[in-house]
Amino acid sequence: MRLENGLLYLDLETWSDVPIKAGTYCYAEGAEILLLAYAISDGPVHVWQCQYEKPPEDLFEELYGSMPLVAHNAFFDRTLLMHAGDKGEELKREEGSPLLGGLIDLSPYRWRCVMAQALAHSLPGSLGKLGEVLGLPEDQQKMKDSKALIHLFTKPRPKNMKLRRATRETHPEEWARFVEYARQDVATMREIHKRLPKWNYEGNELALWHLDQRINDRGIYVDRDLVESAIRSSDREQERLAARTQELTDGEVAAATQRDALLKHVLAAHGVALPDMKADTLERRLDDPELPEAVKELLRVRLSSSKTSISKYKRFQTCTSSDGRLRGTLQYCGAGRTGRWSGRLVQLQNLPRPDMGSDDIAAGIEALKADAEDLLFDDPMRLCSNAVRGALVAAPGKKLVVADLSNIEGRMTAWLAGEEWKLQAFRDFDAGIGPDLYKLAYARAFKIDPSEVDKHMRQIGKVMELALQYQGGVGAFVTMAATYGMDLDELTRAALPTLPPDVVDEASEFWDWATRKKRTLGLPHDTFVVCDSLKRLWRRAHPAIVQLWADLDAAFRNAIAYDKKEFAAGRLVVRRDGAWLRVRLPSGRYLCYASPKIEKDKISYMGVCQYSRKWKQLYSYGGKNVEQATQGESRNVFAYNLPGVEEAGFPIVGLVHDEGITEPDDKPEFSSELLCSLLAANKPWNVGLPLAASGAEGYRYGKH
Repeated sequence: MRLENGLLYLDLETWSDVPIKAGTYCYAEGAEILLLAYAISDGPVHVWQCQYEKPPEDLFEELYGSMPLVAHNAFFDRTLLMHAGDKGEELKREEGSPLLGGLIDLSPYRWRCVMAQALAHSLPGSLGKLGEVLGLPEDQQKMKDSKALIHLFTKPRPKNMKLRRATRETHPEEWARFVEYARQDVATMREIHKRLPKWNYEGNELALWHLDQRINDRGIYVDRDLVESAIRSSDREQERLAARTQELTDGEVAAATQRDALLKHVLAAHGVALPDMKADTLERRLDDPELPEAVKELLRVRLSSSKTSISKYKRFQTCTSSDGRLRGTLQYCGAGRTGRWSGRLVQLQNLPRPDMGSDDIAAGIEALKADAEDLLFDDPMRLCSNAVRGALVAAPGKKLVVADLSNIEGRMTAWLAGEEWKLQAFRDFDAGIGPDLYKLAYARAFKIDPSEVDKHMRQIGKVMELALQYQGGVGAFVTMAATYGMDLDELTRAALPTLPPDVVDEASEFWDWATRKKRTLGLPHDTFVVCDSLKRLWRRAHPAIVQLWADLDAAFRNAIAYDKKEFAAGRLVVRRDGAWLRVRLPSGRYLCYASPKIEKDKISYMGVCQYSRKWKQLYSYGGKNVEQATQGESRNVFAYNLPGVEEAGFPIVGLVHDEGITEPDDKPEFSSELLCSLLAANKPWNVGLPLAASGAEGYRYGKH
């Protein structure tokens, strides 16, 4: 008897020759389903041993119905079931028809994902860690020896072993434990599902996860000829660079990729001590006129040898499905508290930024495919790095149309805080009647006309905007200046005479304090004072944003102290309900903070550390909280316009930060201008927020 309004909990255990690191879709093409553990609502958990038992009638009654399907990392289970239905080889029904046979609705809309729901509330994604965090009793948590059992039954045995696969026949005791593990996983998942919050995984957000699954299913077409050509080019160039390294070091270092050996040689042979072999370290030393030319060449060889773009090509090669499309590159709510997407597999979120022109890159791609890149380009590794985006292409009869929200974080922070002069400046700039915002940032700070701002001043304005918006100080400014190649000595000489005396006095007093606290970051007095003065000038020019830092800090503290009371800060509302503190964004979505408290006058909460990936106590302050709110609501502007993009005939094939990559039919009506207007459309909840987007179209993905 079918249970209306129930839930079907599912978990699969599978075997495949293809390693899972190649991605779920490639893995699924060669996978077999070993166990299917399931429970109908609160009923008992059953485990179907698919290769040894008849299909359970209650399972198939619900599979062929419309009951919602719940899994942890449902993306995996859904994909494996779809492939089982396509092949119809491993799993058979009694009458001989395929297990699924295309008759079962396995579309994303039926599914709910426990992992996605956890991530949407800033909780860990793993089932084991969730059991600990949510306080499940020991007997309800994930079995501790599960990794060993999974390794035994779901992966091919090592090639030097006579037994190719472990099965129920070869390892009966371990198999019984494996079956029990599958049963326990469903019980654990069900209990976790009951305990998880639902605020951020219903309505628009649930629909958005369903869209995320469709985007992952669709994937993006890969130019495999370019991928293979780039790998061949890289192999040839690595051989040449290794030979040159041996020549320059008299055979002491076999290849420039050998970091420790190269550091040792440079010190012993040339007396040059380098702290590390990081790219920014080497690039700075290359500007040193006193560095011996032989060392400079070694450093240039090292930089070429270590370009990470080649690993991207190898991931393209490994993770592309048999039909030529790369799938499964997005993780919904993978970027922590903000809800932004993170990357999987190839990590499209951090593709190298090109430093060559588009025409040169296009010519380089053709040269790579002809194995003639060394005839036209001095540095093939640099060419490969520039061409990596071009490995993503439109399928025949299609084109790629992309659009990217313009300075969405700068606009969002101003809107959340009510920094009206800046909002109007964005509107004027979008209308073509106002100055560039980075020029305006400098002009506003120094009280000059924007028309007087030159290229160098604009760069200072850009660094100020990017470094100081979230309560950053001297350290943030120095870090951002290094990112954009700004010479701090030159900045100090140029800026110090132009700074207002009262600001310099304040910065000098802060230098005295920083000296006592040993927090000068190793900077000379004048450089520190200039950086701190620029911070103070930016803050004077942005009183509403500075006030939002303070107001949101106070709202956090008040909400922690007073349960179930709301405290406003700009357009944000903060409230604590028991163990959860939530910031309600104007869109209605929440930023979630577990177990908040004030400790030694600092705001803290439990969360996943972005560096260690461990669940631990984290600390925050007003500017950091504003950053999270800004990025969270910027994500919502982007994300909540994606359904309209799809409805207008622009199938989405990739998301990179605030950029949407679409693959419509190759027709004039599907233009970048239309896509920009769709992506930058205002919703009822963000009226007054100035939005704009820039876009491009073509047959190969690139930086526009």
